[in-house]
Amino acid sequence: MSATLLFSFVLAYFLVLLAVAWYTSRGSNNESFFIGNRSSNWMLVSFGMIGTSLSGVTFVSVPGTVAANAFGYFQVVTGYFLGYFVVAFVLLPLYYRLNLTSIYNYLQQRFGNTAYKTGALFFIISRVLGATARLYLVINVLQLFILDNLHVPFPLTTFVILFMILLYTFEGGVKTIVFTDTLQTTFMLLGLIVCVIYIMHTMDFSFGQTMQALSDKGYTRILNTDYKSGGFFLKQVIGGAFITIGMTGLDQEMMQKNISVKNLKDSQKNMVTFSFVLVVVNFLFLLLGGLLYLYASANNLAAKGDDLFPTIALNYLPPFVSIIFIIGLISALFPSADGALTALTSSFCIDILGLRRRTGLNEKQQKKTRLTVHLVFAILFFLCVMIFKWIDDKSIIDIILKVAGYTYGPLLALFSFGIFTNRKLSDGWPVLFVCLAAPVLCFFLSAHAAEWLGGYQVGIELLLINALITFTGLWMVSAPSNGTVNKI
Repeated sequence: MSATLLFSFVLAYFLVLLAVAWYTSRGSNNESFFIGNRSSNWMLVSFGMIGTSLSGVTFVSVPGTVAANAFGYFQVVTGYFLGYFVVAFVLLPLYYRLNLTSIYNYLQQRFGNTAYKTGALFFIISRVLGATARLYLVINVLQLFILDNLHVPFPLTTFVILFMILLYTFEGGVKTIVFTDTLQTTFMLLGLIVCVIYIMHTMDFSFGQTMQALSDKGYTRILNTDYKSGGFFLKQVIGGAFITIGMTGLDQEMMQKNISVKNLKDSQKNMVTFSFVLVVVNFLFLLLGGLLYLYASANNLAAKGDDLFPTIALNYLPPFVSIIFIIGLISALFPSADGALTALTSSFCIDILGLRRRTGLNEKQQKKTRLTVHLVFAILFFLCVMIFKWIDDKSIIDIILKVAGYTYGPLLALFSFGIFTNRKLSDGWPVLFVCLAAPVLCFFLSAHAAEWLGGYQVGIELLLINALITFTGLWMVSAPSNGTVNKI
């Protein structure tokens, strides 16, 4: 299909986003940008979070993993499902009770400024690296399959896409993103469902016949019972649960949308509904992956991994499916970047600069600072994507998972220590030292686990190991409360 025609649909899609942003950002202020004036509809937030959680990594990579790992990814999804209930009924009540704008304010109230800024710093590092890695993955697909044919250089592609995101998030922030994420999730799911139905129809399969064909190929296998393997089912389920707690419940981007909902009850309904829908959607992505490999085998195609879905959708399926795929792909791209850009701006302004606590600044001065920070993060995103382009792109997914394990572990430990113990931490360097030392220890453990532990491989449970080391370190540098600590 013509690259020019496909690119025209990308531009048309962006114009729709811009129109939605203009409409939703009218009369917006700093409160709108940070928490949507706490007036977001829970159903819109729940639906829009699907796109944010899945991102381009899921859209492109999960189908590509089926040949190697069958439906094993569903072990992690089961863990995700369990983790969302912890977020809904442990963390959300805490955030609403304290009326937080930044969830890291909890650490300030519980432990003081050092723990507070340490938590915010780990979020900022993790989200910058994770969001730009996801952004790079999708931009690279657009570049390889469309823009290289138009002789558009990669840096220009990245600049234009980030400029687009900047344009529609600059004013409205969370208030706008709640609506744009809903639109983007709709198109992403449309792309997924259309591709599943079309390939099933092309191969003359019913749903039952599809599952039988996948089973015959061994693609429907879920459980991995090798306890030494990084894919062992208990590791995957437990690790998935803690990844959800860390990357959703302790992540300002995800919680910024949840606490923009009117009240706790609606926010919990949002989270529970979202958890059920996400299980179904991830199953559809695995089903699509199996179908794509069956289609590739039937047509003697060599494509696999991350190249599988784009290669078949853009080169072997009808034009209308190619168009839907491209729109679905960019719909997976934007939620993984726009929400991150907004959340990073919010966290840096509130947690690092203390914008909401500086009473000397009026609304106009605060807005100027916020817009400047927003622009700086957009530039930082551009630089990071260029670095990922320079690095071997095959390492991107591994980078995302490792970044989560190393950066969300200390966050999980800090929040757990505050919620489940009565001990107090001194407001100084020991907290920062422990939170920095734990990931370093985890790095050496991960690198030498097979050698030291008889072939054991550290996998998705890295985050939990990191959190346990950090928690132990915090216990060692803490002191009994003597009844004087308010657990909040």
